[in-house]
Amino acid sequence: MTKPTLRTLKPLLLLLIICIPTIIIISNMPTAKADVNILSITPSEGYVGTTVQITANTTITNTTYTILFDTTPIVTANAVEYNITYTFQIPPATRGTHTITVRETQTGVEAVGQFVVDTQYSMEVHVPTAPNQLQENSTIGISLNITGGEANFPYFANVTVNTPAKTTFWMNLSLTALSTVGFYNATTNYPTTAWTPSTANTNYTGTYTVSWQNEAQVLATTTFFVGITNQTSYHRQDSIGIKAVDYTPNDNVTITITGITITYTTPAFNATVDTNGIVNTNWTVPSDAPRQNYNLTITPVPASKTNASDTQTFNVPGFNVTVSTRNLANNTVPNVFLETRDDATNVNYTTLSDENGTAHFLLERGNFTSHAYFKDVEVGETTLTIAQEAAFNFTLNLTTAIIHVVDTQNQDAPFIAITLSYNYTTNLDTSQNKSETQSGQTNITGILQMDSLLPNILYTLNASRYGQVFNQNNNTVQNLPKTAYAPITILLPSETLHIAITDSNNNPIEDATITAIELMGGSSDTATTDSNGTADLTLTFGKHVISVYKNNILLNETNLDTFSEQNATINCQLYGLTVTVNVVDYFGQPISNVNVVLEREGLTPFSGPTQSNGAVTFENVIGGEVHVTVYIAGQSQPVVAEDAIIDGSEAISLKIEKYVVVAGFLIETSELTTIILIVLTVLILLSVEVYRRRHRKPKKSENSEQE
Repeated sequence: MTKPTLRTLKPLLLLLIICIPTIIIISNMPTAKADVNILSITPSEGYVGTTVQITANTTITNTTYTILFDTTPIVTANAVEYNITYTFQIPPATRGTHTITVRETQTGVEAVGQFVVDTQYSMEVHVPTAPNQLQENSTIGISLNITGGEANFPYFANVTVNTPAKTTFWMNLSLTALSTVGFYNATTNYPTTAWTPSTANTNYTGTYTVSWQNEAQVLATTTFFVGITNQTSYHRQDSIGIKAVDYTPNDNVTITITGITITYTTPAFNATVDTNGIVNTNWTVPSDAPRQNYNLTITPVPASKTNASDTQTFNVPGFNVTVSTRNLANNTVPNVFLETRDDATNVNYTTLSDENGTAHFLLERGNFTSHAYFKDVEVGETTLTIAQEAAFNFTLNLTTAIIHVVDTQNQDAPFIAITLSYNYTTNLDTSQNKSETQSGQTNITGILQMDSLLPNILYTLNASRYGQVFNQNNNTVQNLPKTAYAPITILLPSETLHIAITDSNNNPIEDATITAIELMGGSSDTATTDSNGTADLTLTFGKHVISVYKNNILLNETNLDTFSEQNATINCQLYGLTVTVNVVDYFGQPISNVNVVLEREGLTPFSGPTQSNGAVTFENVIGGEVHVTVYIAGQSQPVVAEDAIIDGSEAISLKIEKYVVVAGFLIETSELTTIILIVLTVLILLSVEVYRRRHRKPKKSENSEQE
């Protein structure tokens, strides 16, 4: 093999010199990489269970991410483009700083933030579900809880109970760590002999305050109430369980129940203290007890209870009662005033039905008489028997009017304006005379429904179209009945229109067709003119579009009011026109004896030859869009054709550029041009020859002289 020469290595060396720097530059260029940034953790400190929102962004659009609290995954979700927003609750954890990690799952790139968990102290007392309540001499459970506590930390609690009598009892408890991270718990009962002093009790009526404190710091507090009665609220005929302690055994006490408007005192034999010093009795809420708050007191007050006497309130609240006010057609009626009397106490309760026709009451057990007033007029009475929460329908003496407007052909009349006026006398509180007006419009079926009208009064009902009342002589309704629906029919009258049709020369047009259509809908009519150009149409009250046709061609269209019988003349300017067609040649000279055809769609064409002046005249033409063609004698194809709009008697000029009139004869323009060119050519040649000969003669004479 031959050794490579320097000349053969030069291309390779040149390639290396170019590539090596390029590779070095590319390898040192910055490359795009995935990245995650936490923008905010809100809030950044709180208790276990705190709702936290984390916002972050990534460099990879719509990527999948995972959020971790310490090492525990919270969620795996997708970013929205480059944005990450997620809300979660802090899981169980110990007190201190914890990490929140946002990890991009495709590349593993992550960002780390922090959340500080604080220790939370809480306390709960286990009381009966309302309206039940604790009574004197009851025992209550107390629970102490810690979340976000230190790991493996010995927690102790000093719990105190302050009674309504201003006495204090306390107990020290040790809290036990639960399996859930950072959770501690302790439970106890109050009162027991484990409390200090050992005389802890619930002998007093009132609020007890429970506090959890370490040294001078109060970590949590709560309260519970001890009463005399076993509930805080009752209904009529309910039995009230009454219990009180620390009285003189075998003594008699008086129990007094006082309301805003009434007082009850129990007989002495129903309130005897037992051998343990306990008052334990029952009292039935009377069937006529008003709905109100009551105060229960036991006397005489024992010496031990001078700081917290046995006095407690309870209430008789009534049941939630819903009344739906409805008219005779069973449709709800708003703004009905209801006055409901408690038959046992003669107390009146009042309310107004809302926009949905619903009224709300709080009524106790028993019978109630309810009166309904609409527009301050009594429209119904009913009896309500209440035993529990209930809903009633109250049917009112209110009628729904179905107003139907029809024309003389018994067709529905839509868009008729209806005005209903009436006078009535109120009977709520004071008697007053009032006037009101209601209005509406018939629908496409000619019907207007007017709901909840007072019966047995006089109504004035005016019907109008285009602002014109048409039922003046039949507009009263006497004593609207107490029925669900009261049908009322109103007749839309018809009027006679005497119409005359004339042409452009004011001459009558015979056999013209006239159609009339009401603008808002309803009956229509059609008629044909007689020899005098007149016709009669019977039209419904209103405004009509009057159209005039001749040979199915629209001659005129106009609007006419038909609120009364009337005469009208419609002039058709497009009918009976005189049209002259002038035909001229290329130079504007009249062309005679060519046939002109005037055509209008749907009509027999007009045709005729032009006279010596190049014109032909057609009579009784119907205007509009026409087509005019011109034919040369002996030819089947027109030499010119044009469209024109005729809106009156006029002349139409047609220019035939293809022909020229010469000595009374038609010669094609091209032929004439050829003849003229030939003549001109001959004349030019002759002129040149004459010129040439004239200029040759002088030259000959000069030569002869020289000789």
